[in-house]
Amino acid sequence: MSKEKQLLFPFAAIVGQEQMKSSLLLNVVDPGIGGVLIKGEKGTAKSTAVRSLAQVLPEVEHIKGCIYHCDPRSGRGLCPDCTDAVASGVKPEKEISPMRVVELPLSATEDRIAGTLDIEHILQTGKKKFEPGVLAQANGNLLYVDEVNLLEDHMVDLLLDAAAMGVNYVEREGISFEHPSKFILVGSMNPEEGEIRPQLLDRFGLCAEIRGEKSLSVRAEIVARRLAFDSDPKGFTDAYAKETRRIRESILRARDILSVTAPDKELIALASHVSLYFEMEGHRADITMVRAARANAALDGREKADKEDMATVAPMVLSHRIKRKPFEESKFDIGELRICLQEFF
Repeated sequence: MSKEKQLLFPFAAIVGQEQMKSSLLLNVVDPGIGGVLIKGEKGTAKSTAVRSLAQVLPEVEHIKGCIYHCDPRSGRGLCPDCTDAVASGVKPEKEISPMRVVELPLSATEDRIAGTLDIEHILQTGKKKFEPGVLAQANGNLLYVDEVNLLEDHMVDLLLDAAAMGVNYVEREGISFEHPSKFILVGSMNPEEGEIRPQLLDRFGLCAEIRGEKSLSVRAEIVARRLAFDSDPKGFTDAYAKETRRIRESILRARDILSVTAPDKELIALASHVSLYFEMEGHRADITMVRAARANAALDGREKADKEDMATVAPMVLSHRIKRKPFEESKFDIGELRICLQEFF
């Protein structure tokens, strides 16, 4: 384990906040879920959980020397340099490295995020010159935006579009450039500091709403673990090494399960039933529920998802998509979900 990772509070040692931890792991198992927005008051381990997730992220294969970390297995969706190399008959050399958590500063400009085309260089040489941005670093990794609700709307649009398409497209003065940008988008926010407009909320696959722990024993355990970590970061991290390894292995096993199985018709029908019951618009919620339920089952070592998996993931899929009247309580009604699931045969 690297020194940098040793200094991170262990993901395995985070007490409580099961929905937040689950939402992150589900996206690592299946990035197609569409990322997660973590909403909660300050001091509820939002940033700690996301940053420490780096300790359990699996290793990925990419083309050696490529600044975009192109995936050699895809055969398509490569950056221009890798595309040209493959077309000329060059067999790309591969290397393996762990996935990373790439953080986006709130102060980042659009050019810093998307990258820039050097127009002067192009005019002088006739060759494209592109300065990569954060979206290039994020390819194949997890992109984390803390206080995403404070990011300008057009910046959030840029991130969500790239995450959905898996490509970053930049155009300046009629000249364009694109490169792969497939990443897991994770945003966190404190609702007291402002909300995100509904159109953007729907683009996040999952939403985990967390609150401070009210149990005396749980709060005391949180404080005890934090103080123990601050006193001896390495020793504390080593004490959770076995659990950290178990989580990483469960992610790899879950990915293997998903790669050899397909969603069954009953699960698809169940997701559609839940979406209709809660009056979801479009089909994004249905698709996300199927993906998330399968990932939840796979994390548990099972090939087939059931109603309990749906009961676990549906609140994270639906809570931020349900239309509410002004000042209406935002907490998702678990009781209504149970009634809905019981109605399905």
